[in-house]
This record gives sequence, structure tokens and C-alpha cells, in this order.
Amino acid sequence: MAQFDQQYARPGYAAGPAATFDTALRAYMLSVYNYMAGGVALTGLVAYTINQLSVTTDSSQAVGRMGNKLLTPFGQMLYGTPLMWVLVFAPLAFVFFLSFRVYKMSVGATQLSFWLFAAVMGASMSTILLRYTGQSVAQVFFITAAAFGALSTWGYVTKRDISGFGSFLIMGVVGLILAGLVNIFMQSSALQFAISALGLLIFSGLTAYDTQQIKDNFYAVAHDSGVMTKSAIMGALNLYLDFINMFQSLLGLIGNRD
Repeated sequence: MAQFDQQYARPGYAAGPAATFDTALRAYMLSVYNYMAGGVALTGLVAYTINQLSVTTDSSQAVGRMGNKLLTPFGQMLYGTPLMWVLVFAPLAFVFFLSFRVYKMSVGATQLSFWLFAAVMGASMSTILLRYTGQSVAQVFFITAAAFGALSTWGYVTKRDISGFGSFLIMGVVGLILAGLVNIFMQSSALQFAISALGLLIFSGLTAYDTQQIKDNFYAVAHDSGVMTKSAIMGALNLYLDFINMFQSLLGLIGNRD
């Protein structure tokens, strides 16, 4: 990334040859995807590690149960106490923090915040491995990856301006959050199915929309290496959230519960 900053992000760079500018754009998008993929990988690693520490097959070591899974003392502390609510809402707090503070932080602090967010999200998503079979989680992950790749590629190459859909998609996300909060108390399977179905559609649209916005935003930040790096991280955060929410929605629709 530093090499990219030095080579391409110079004042007045946008006035350079079109071919060179296109090369810089591709490098910028690659950095976005690298951050995003690294975040997904870290989330998966943290989720798996916490699950291994939380679940046991030895009944003599178990102190609690969640569904069909026996919980270790660590798992009981994590999932059987109010700490569970911290896991649920901490990622949302991180998103708001990054959204409002990113351009006031140093590049290093922004990068650290992104990786911490991915780790916290992994802790939050560790409950998925309590509710769904490992095979189902793996299958849905690869389906999501293929769909995400196709949608993001379309958002990058299309000549059609899809920015007009942004406000509708964002309003849809707000509606999903509110419906999800309501369903925490209602525990309605029908409402949960509707949330998953609408979530899949909304975040599929956001994947293409965000990709196009990230691409277009490059032209506004290419003159400043620091701003460009922060912009790449925020772009990665948006795509990361699209991917994670697509994955969770699809898992809710076709995942096999354990």
C-alpha cells in the first residue's frame, strides 16, 4: 500500500496520461479488495477460534448448553451472560465510530480500527457456528463469495449510473435493522425469513452500488495519499459489510441448522 501511495497518489496526478490513471485506479480498487478480503479472513479466524474455545464434546467440562452444543466456562461467560449483548451491538458501534472519525484519525489508527472491527465482528458471528452445521456455513460462504464477486464486478464495469438507487437501499437497511431489533423480542420465524430474503436483495444491490461509488470516489481523492488510503479502508468496510450481510441473509434462507 505504501508503494502504491508513493507511485500514484501525487498532487496533480489526475492530470497525467489516461492509461497511467487507469493503472492507479486498478491499484486503488485492488487495495480496497485486499483490505476487504483480509477483514473477512480475520473475522472467520476469530469466529472459529472463539467457537473452539466455547464448545466442548466432553460433558464433564461443560457448564452450560446452547441448543445442542455444550458450553465451556468461557462459552458460558460469553453466551450465557449480558456479555452476549456486548457481542451483538459492538460491531454496530464500531461502524458508527469509523464513519464519523475516519478522516480525523491517522492512517495507522484507521487501519488498526478496521482490523479491530473485523475481529469484533468475528466474535459476534461466532454464534453462527452454534446454530448451523459447519458444512452448511462453508457452502453458503462460497455461494456468497461467487455472488459477491459477480455483483461487484458488474458494479465496477457497468456504464449505467446506479447512484439513484442508493437512498432506497440505505432506507431498506434501516428498515432491516429496526425489524431485526423487533424480532429479538418477537422471535418470529416468519419475520426472520422475510428479513433474510429482503436482506439478501438489499445487500446484493448495495454490493454493486458501493463498488461503483468506491470507483467514482477515487477521482476525488487521487491527489492525496493519506486521504486515499483512508478512503480505500472505508470502501473496504462498506464492501465487507455487504458481504457479511449477504452471507448471513443467505444462511438464514438455506442454511442447515445444527
